[in-house]
Amino acid sequence: MMSEAIPSPEAVKIRPARVPTDWKGEAMNRRIARRYAAERRFRLLGLCAVLVSAGFLAFLLISMIAGGARGFTQTQIALPIDFPRSPMLIDPAMLSTNPDQVLANANLPQVIEQSAVTAFGKSAGDYISSGGVAAVRKAILADPGILSRKVTITVPASEGIDLAAKSDGNEANEAAVARLEQAGALSTGMNLGFLTASDGTDPTSVGIWGALKGSLLTMAITLALSFPIGVFAALYLEEYAPRNRWTDIIEVSINNLAAVPSIIFGLLGLAIFLNMMHLPRSAPLVGGMTLALMTMPVIVIAGRNAIKAVPPSIRDAALGIGASPIQVVFHHVLPLALPGILTGTIIGMARALGETAPLLMIGMRAFVASPPGGIADPATVLPVQIFLWSDEVGKGFIEKTSAAIIVLLIFLLTMNSIAIYLRNKFEKKW
Repeated sequence: MMSEAIPSPEAVKIRPARVPTDWKGEAMNRRIARRYAAERRFRLLGLCAVLVSAGFLAFLLISMIAGGARGFTQTQIALPIDFPRSPMLIDPAMLSTNPDQVLANANLPQVIEQSAVTAFGKSAGDYISSGGVAAVRKAILADPGILSRKVTITVPASEGIDLAAKSDGNEANEAAVARLEQAGALSTGMNLGFLTASDGTDPTSVGIWGALKGSLLTMAITLALSFPIGVFAALYLEEYAPRNRWTDIIEVSINNLAAVPSIIFGLLGLAIFLNMMHLPRSAPLVGGMTLALMTMPVIVIAGRNAIKAVPPSIRDAALGIGASPIQVVFHHVLPLALPGILTGTIIGMARALGETAPLLMIGMRAFVASPPGGIADPATVLPVQIFLWSDEVGKGFIEKTSAAIIVLLIFLLTMNSIAIYLRNKFEKKW
């Protein structure tokens, strides 16, 4: 048995003793000071980012509210009308049989112009908006007895008078406003017609209800199509689909579809729903189907991630107590993944609500003077209505555009609040 070689003293390296760290030394204090300074800088940068974001949001809200608050108000003129002496072509006895036809041929514009000239002087007919005819019609239908006497009817002022009363008009209109105020005929009140009327050519008589109803119908169609199809697609791909090349291709395609520009979906809707299927143009049905194509990939991706986040122990426990695979999915996995799915749905629907390009491609930029009666009737939506009003020449449409943006933001916040409430209601922790 050979003896082990003993290393020479020169080959043995003596490791120096480890010097303990001086935690209170000057070098360590400098390192700690640099680390704390870096943390303070990082915290300050985060705070600055939050403040900048909040500042932009506050600027947006303040500018929209400041510019759009006047859109919810309307300048009105108390117009005295002497019906017996007016050039009205009407037989009061005919009002009981066919009032709409009788008032359509009653020469009301001439009656209003003559009454304004008599009360406020020459060129006073320009003080009254075209919506004054509707106000006089409404007053006659409410009380036909006024046709036999002189009454004072409140009518909307024209665009120039309305802007001048809000300190945004020219000198001629400001002089007219001063004359009306001196006569005690000018007043400003809430413009309820803005919330109940539809589009028009006169900014003093336009309303948002037609576009708001079109948005409601379009979003209802979008949600009814994209949510169930997206959820079932996510369940199949995550729980049942085999892992092969075709599944990988489908997954990549869905991820790519979520990033496709929205106008491409508009072209797709134009080619399939209008040119091939011949569905009605400018209808909420076509708009909802087009936006559903755009929203569906977002819901599928969010649904798959939410289903993956469900712990495998939930599935194993359900199978262990005798549940079938279908019961495991629909009684355990889906309810636990629903909050995450609703989060993706909120993101997709919020994006769909603000889209304009795909709806322009399918013709939802038409002038629609009456609210849609159903999903197949011509309609427009709030983003398109805002786009159309922003392109108008009339100065009065500026405040209407800002007011419409406020309505859109309120609609978006309401829709998101409902979805967040449902998400929190179904949320479960384990």
